[in-house]
Amino acid sequence: MSPFMKSYIVWFNRIVTILIYLVYPALLVLLFTQRGAIPLDRGLIPAILIPGISFVLLSIYRRTVNSPRPYEVFDLPPIIDKKTAGHSFPSRHIFSMFIIATTCFYFYPPAGVLIGLTGAALALNRVLGGVHFIKDVAAGALIGIACGILGFYVILPLLF
Repeated sequence: MSPFMKSYIVWFNRIVTILIYLVYPALLVLLFTQRGAIPLDRGLIPAILIPGISFVLLSIYRRTVNSPRPYEVFDLPPIIDKKTAGHSFPSRHIFSMFIIATTCFYFYPPAGVLIGLTGAALALNRVLGGVHFIKDVAAGALIGIACGILGFYVILPLLF
């Protein structure tokens, strides 16, 4: 792989990760300021609890499974700097992208679609970067989407 491609993979991973972790708090601030139009119990509170509870449950599962990373299995240095041993399955980065995408989609569908597409690009990037297998990012994406759908479209309507 060319040095340019390697630097692009590292750069893309860093920029998208920073951006998504800025988008989510921005969504929460927006929901808080829109509390007259979107009540807290249907806006801000679910937007915090559904991703938060899902993230904790995913983290517990991931710690239990403790799947090795590609650079451990193949004894090759990853392009994306990572020193963690294990905890590869499912990808928490990609899970986070897709639970945030699903959360945004619930309130602002075009933003959710854009974040989902960006999440797919980040998933590919993390595989190319050598820190996840395809199964890790696919599971992270599917679990993130499933948790969002379950929380926002199944459980939340039952409560209200």
